[in-house]
Amino acid sequence: MNKLAWILAFWCALGAASVQAEEPAPAPGIEWDMLDEEQQQLLESQKENWESLPPGRQQAMAEGSGRWLSMTPDQRKVAQERFRKWRELPPEQRQRLRERWQRFRELPPEKKDALRDSFRRYQSLSEEQRARLRERWQQMTPEERQRAIQRRQQYPRPAAPRPAAPPARRPSG
Repeated sequence: MNKLAWILAFWCALGAASVQAEEPAPAPGIEWDMLDEEQQQLLESQKENWESLPPGRQQAMAEGSGRWLSMTPDQRKVAQERFRKWRELPPEQRQRLRERWQRFRELPPEKKDALRDSFRRYQSLSEEQRARLRERWQQMTPEERQRAIQRRQQYPRPAAPRPAAPPARRPSG
C-alpha cells in the first residue's frame, strides 16, 4: 500500500472511531460512484474491495478522503509526518494512546475544552519554556503533581486563542 493510502487508512481509523462512538446506528454504506472524482482517485487502491468493506469503514474512508482533500499542502505535510511518527511507535504505545484518546472522547465537553485550552497554552510557549515546564513536572512527586492539577482546576486561566480553522473545501463539479 502506498504512503498516501496508509495515511488515509490512519485518518479513516480515527474517523471510524468517531462514527462508532457518536452514532449508535450503523452508518450506511457508500457506493463507489457516490464518491467524487478526487475521492475516487485518492482511494483508487481500495476500488476492487470497496463493496466488501463494512459500511462504517466506507463512511470513514469517504470522510477521511474529504478531510485530506480539504487540507492545504502544509497541513498534508504535517499529517504525513504525524502518521510516520505513529507508524514508528511500538504497538504497546499506540494502544496506550488509543486508550487515552478514548478516555478523552468520554469526557464531558467542558473538560475537553479545558484540556484543549491547556494544550493551546502549552503550544504557545517557546521551546525553552516548554522544556523548563517538562523538567519541572518530571521532578515533581506524584503528590506534588496531583496538587498542581487540583490548583489548576480550582483556578482556571483564561482560554488561549484558538487557531484559525482550515478553509472550507469548495464542491467540485
